[in-house]
Amino acid sequence: MQTHRNYQKELEKILGTLEAVHDGMPRLLLHSCCAPCSSYCMEYLRKYFRITVFYYNPNITEQEEYRKRVQEEIRLIEAYNRQAGEGEPGGPAKIEILEGDYEPSRFLDMAKGLEDCREGGARCFRCYALRLRESAETAKKLGFDYFTTTLTISPLKNAAKLNEIGEKLAGEYGVRWLPSDFKKRGGYQRSIELSKEYDLYRQNYCGCVFSKRAAMKE
Repeated sequence: MQTHRNYQKELEKILGTLEAVHDGMPRLLLHSCCAPCSSYCMEYLRKYFRITVFYYNPNITEQEEYRKRVQEEIRLIEAYNRQAGEGEPGGPAKIEILEGDYEPSRFLDMAKGLEDCREGGARCFRCYALRLRESAETAKKLGFDYFTTTLTISPLKNAAKLNEIGEKLAGEYGVRWLPSDFKKRGGYQRSIELSKEYDLYRQNYCGCVFSKRAAMKE
């Protein structure tokens, strides 16, 4: 019988082994779904890693919505990088951003046959895998030490499934997966506070046409 894992404690254990020193920081590819979710994750992790945010979200099926979310991510990162002490010895490293290809047709092909699945079900799990595989492949190609995703900060996302997929891909690609459940320890609440502080656009659906349809029914 599988025991329940506390991914936040696993993350804290790993962070406890890392030197919070600018030059010695490992490189982390942080897949981001949106600026609000990434806000806390970047604030929390930048003491331990040189972070590159990887914006790969083919599930955002409307181009206008996609561009709006990308620009909010860029704006937030620029604001973080302007913070006092950025780049100084012992201070947080500059956060980079890498935008993946925008390919909604890839998501829609993946979702065929699953159009009527409930939110949080099989279609979402396949979407997790699509985005995390691209993240793992990119992390491998560019020589990152770790990869992870901001998705676990959402109370609506399945953190156990995300970590299961991440660990499987880590084995395939030979890049370490950083376990997480960012919503814990007040992480989700902090993301709401940061969203207000930076006046971030907070969408009410994940991005795909199916989640938008569900949101409109509520």
